[in-house]
Amino acid sequence: MIRCRTAEGFALYALYPETFAAVAVAAPWPEAPLVVGIRSIGTTLAAVVAAALGCPALTVRPVGHPLRRELRLSAPLRARLARHPGAFVVVDEGPGLSGSSFGSVGDALAALGVPDDRIVFMPSHANCLGPRAAPAHRARWERARRLPALGDAEPGEVLGWFADLAGPGARAEDLSGGGWRRDLPAALWPPAAPVGERLKIRIATPHGRLLARFAGLGDVGAAKLALARRLHAAGFAPEPLALRRGFLLERWVEGTPLPRASGPALLPHLARYLGFRAGALPADGDGAEPAELRRMAVTNAAAIEAAIEGALAGAALAERVEKRLAGFERFVPVPVRIDGRLHPWEWRRTARGAIVKTDALDHAAAHDLVGCQDIAWDVAGAIVEFDLAPAAAETLRRAVAAVAGRAIPAEAVACHRLCYAAFQGGLWHMTGEAGPEGAPRTAAQVARYRAHLRRAVGLAAVPEPSAIPTASVAR
Repeated sequence: MIRCRTAEGFALYALYPETFAAVAVAAPWPEAPLVVGIRSIGTTLAAVVAAALGCPALTVRPVGHPLRRELRLSAPLRARLARHPGAFVVVDEGPGLSGSSFGSVGDALAALGVPDDRIVFMPSHANCLGPRAAPAHRARWERARRLPALGDAEPGEVLGWFADLAGPGARAEDLSGGGWRRDLPAALWPPAAPVGERLKIRIATPHGRLLARFAGLGDVGAAKLALARRLHAAGFAPEPLALRRGFLLERWVEGTPLPRASGPALLPHLARYLGFRAGALPADGDGAEPAELRRMAVTNAAAIEAAIEGALAGAALAERVEKRLAGFERFVPVPVRIDGRLHPWEWRRTARGAIVKTDALDHAAAHDLVGCQDIAWDVAGAIVEFDLAPAAAETLRRAVAAVAGRAIPAEAVACHRLCYAAFQGGLWHMTGEAGPEGAPRTAAQVARYRAHLRRAVGLAAVPEPSAIPTASVAR
């Protein structure tokens, strides 16, 4: 019996292993290659490719900073790689922000004298390396032979999986990578972090619009379907209709986006929603411990402040955050499947006045540190995202505790506010959209979290960031 984490590609990124086999078989191979799988998911993918080609495979696990991975190979493994006379097929999901995992394997092979024309990269998409890629890795990626294992998750394919529910005349469009803002004028777009988004396909039918969003293969998707049904039955989330090939089909939520200033009027609904999650969605503790959250908050606070004011200012803010969180480890969390992200653009008010959370299923199982947490994380998130004043924040804390039927200490919420703001600030700092249009939205979002951190630890106020539009379509 082997216990391992769920591979993110199968749970989050619509990665279908059979597509790797199909791409491998369709490609010409003058002689048998050696397949090199990267990390845990590469174990599965390399095995699939090797089985399809009838060739050997091995796996490696790059180490080090996520944006600067490197391989540390044993002497026997280096010798085995050096003896192979043919092509090397390097298999992994991604590449992501830097492509450093693919790059580390390319570096190791190059150090053994393997020329670029014998290195074949088999990624899960056809895009270039992300914005944090090293120049040498980017240059090799552009030169190398690449066999992207594109899946069946194109809009037309997804529509076909739900053709019986969509009916004749249906049309599909991809809303991924920030495309969910398409209904709005660009001037009103909220920020987006395209790298970490799930695939989302909107389907227009004669009887209304639907949304197919990737929820995960196998048991992962089935669990999210069950959660979606519970949240909808309780009146908080869109109606789920079906789960096929990892995509969850929901009814599209028509309505008006919530403005950030709606916080106080939203308090009763927030209390019911967060109280429901606290009482009805217990978890097994698969999330960061308070000590890990504290370290994250200190590290992120330093990085956010340093990016604007320099290293000394970053160190000063980090010191204050660490001091403020000194007693956080004494807090004993009651982990639940939190919502995780309470941004205003994730909510809509329907014509009948109902408030719907459009993306409420899997932030607690995302590809990040947080995981399942005490409901204090979501209380803190709501306070931060809706800019709740102290009196409103205290009202929300007490109301959620009353619905949940247990105490939520004020000090715990205060600590979680720092952790939430630091996490979100770091997330947007690393993964927010770039470019002349997107970068200002990302910068304004990071500035909001920086301002919240500074206020929370008693540092001088900073100029308010530019207004960030909160109008959005469902995500």
